[in-house]
Amino acid sequence: MITSSRWTIGLFVAFCGIVSVGSAAEIPSLDEVLQAELERGGVDSEPLSPVDDLAYLRRVSVDLIGRIPTGAEIDEYMAWPKSVRRQEVVEKLLQHERFSDRWTAFYADLLRLRSNAEGGAALIAYVHNAVEEGMPYDELARRLISSGGKAGAVPEVGFILGDDADPMALAGITSQVFMGIRISCAQCHDHPFDKWTQKDFYGFAAYFGKTRRQERRINDRVLGVYTTELPQSTVMWPPEGAADTEKRQPMPPVFPISFVEEESRYRPLARLNQLRQKDEAPEPVASNEPSLDDLLAGAAKKAERQTDGSLGSLDVFDEAKNDVRGIDLKAAAYRNSELRAKLAELITDPRNPYFSRSFVNRVWAELVGRGFVEPIDDFSENNPATHPETLAFLADEFVANGFDLRKLVKMIVLSDAYRRSRADGLPEAERLALERNFQAAPMRRMISEVLYDSIITAGHLFEVKHPEGQNLKTVWKESRLTKKPSGNDSIDLAAIQTKPKTNAAMSKTMSGPQAMSSKQSGYDFEKAIEIDFDAVLADAKTEDAIEVEQMTVKTPEELEAERLANEMKRQRMGYVDVFTRAIVDDNPVYSTAMRMQSPAPDGHFVRVFGQTDRNELGAERDQSPTMRQALMILNGKLTNEAARVGELEPIYPYISGESPDLDSAIRLAYREILTRKPTKSDLENGREVIGFAETPKQGLADLRWVLLNSHEFRFLP
Repeated sequence: MITSSRWTIGLFVAFCGIVSVGSAAEIPSLDEVLQAELERGGVDSEPLSPVDDLAYLRRVSVDLIGRIPTGAEIDEYMAWPKSVRRQEVVEKLLQHERFSDRWTAFYADLLRLRSNAEGGAALIAYVHNAVEEGMPYDELARRLISSGGKAGAVPEVGFILGDDADPMALAGITSQVFMGIRISCAQCHDHPFDKWTQKDFYGFAAYFGKTRRQERRINDRVLGVYTTELPQSTVMWPPEGAADTEKRQPMPPVFPISFVEEESRYRPLARLNQLRQKDEAPEPVASNEPSLDDLLAGAAKKAERQTDGSLGSLDVFDEAKNDVRGIDLKAAAYRNSELRAKLAELITDPRNPYFSRSFVNRVWAELVGRGFVEPIDDFSENNPATHPETLAFLADEFVANGFDLRKLVKMIVLSDAYRRSRADGLPEAERLALERNFQAAPMRRMISEVLYDSIITAGHLFEVKHPEGQNLKTVWKESRLTKKPSGNDSIDLAAIQTKPKTNAAMSKTMSGPQAMSSKQSGYDFEKAIEIDFDAVLADAKTEDAIEVEQMTVKTPEELEAERLANEMKRQRMGYVDVFTRAIVDDNPVYSTAMRMQSPAPDGHFVRVFGQTDRNELGAERDQSPTMRQALMILNGKLTNEAARVGELEPIYPYISGESPDLDSAIRLAYREILTRKPTKSDLENGREVIGFAETPKQGLADLRWVLLNSHEFRFLP
């Protein structure tokens, strides 16, 4: 523990630049900064002790890679020397392939990423790739704010198009998302509880005033949606309806945030510059190539010049095909915005304290359970941080380390504040005081995607766990079939296949679009359709070229004739509902919730457990329990499949044969599901539960079902 006088000297030295730049030995630790701030605030309570090693492994695995640890990961962790195992596991988890999945979910909440928004799927894949490659947060933010182009082909533009490039909406969203400032409250009048005026809001919105959403069409076919820049801003001042409306003029853009002064003494900026000078890359060369928009417009004019009068599909883009193949879609973007580029630089400037502090506050709240500022996106003079010096220290270190997400996460999860035990059993006032000062861990439930993947991990459902053919079942499905075009209304039911589906076929059927084609099955609210992020980005890059290659131009008369022909065909075609019997191998394999459509459909497991629709700005996940959640865990197929004991699982040998080893089976169940050893009482209760069943296999399934339904499973230790 350091004294207040030592901290005062250390603060002056570290923040005024007296020590040499980059001298990490002179920089206090996060725990020292927090403890010194607590002492100056008169807090004399003793913090709770850290959690034990297995509890820490469970907590950090859930937070960093979005699931509980596997048995193999537990074995590896416990084999490391006790003195280094926590550092070792953090380093490993930061490089784990699932780290990008878990923190893409974090960014999806922050940025309101939606698969069904314009360019949303490509944007989610882009953000995932940015996390995977370690793109600095300031660079990611700059690209999202400033990029222009076609949805999908330029994935970053999905952020602007997600709200239809509306200047007023983007002003409120950008300020709240990237700086934690609710300036949108000043859109209609001066902010009632903060310093922002209506003119501040309009000045900020003016940075988006020339940006517009536009569609590219040929013969009523939408080729794509993109951003373009108008010559004059649409954000006018004074606001419409004001007394002097006739004097309205385009509002000049004004950035309302003051930067940190005395740049030369700002330690984080010096360290950041030193860090980035090591691998400074040359500036990208602007492309003089024509944009795809220009090529398509030229192709359309060529189509208008066709005078041969022929009918049918006319490939009029032959002259453009070779040009399109060579286009750099990113370099030939649709009129990039100078105003938004300037705004992006201002927002992400290291001297802008709101940018780094708002992000650090979000990550701290995600990992520790509560932010320095609550709500996490409401920084204002009337809502000060509970521990401003600790927040400032973390933000400065985030800047100095190059806005590196992994380094920020590492600093937090290796701190004593993160490793504290929960204050269970203490009086509420004492518990709340400890949690408020980060001397005890608040109770945290797994977020919905993590809970979903943790159930799959505990039940070995990421791979098959029963031998093929072990669980054959006969099911009836109602399907809609077309009648024979000859006019015969009969359906050849004998031609319908009823062969057993293999494990692979069953997995594909349950995980892909086929699962929604049958009336009987509908949408499986506990299944995830895994999305290949790399494939999404690859498709987006070639989308424009493919569209031009395949595009055909038809006259209005041809289009109308085609429409009438299709309508007559639909009228002649009849349908009949039939029931068919099929034998399936009930050996399901589940996909991760981290890569599914985002947000999930209404009623899906991850939505029931708190994932929002990401439409409303500032909407937080609701972690309160509901009856629907309880029923889904108690009776849902996911939990029951996870509890069912498979012959291919490591636990099966303990309960097979004439002399089952129940104690070893119980120990492994607790280890795999709760990441801990069972107590003596746990062993006794486990034997009792297994003894009630007809067979040890059924009894062990009952025990695992109980553990999966426990509060201990859903909440972090």
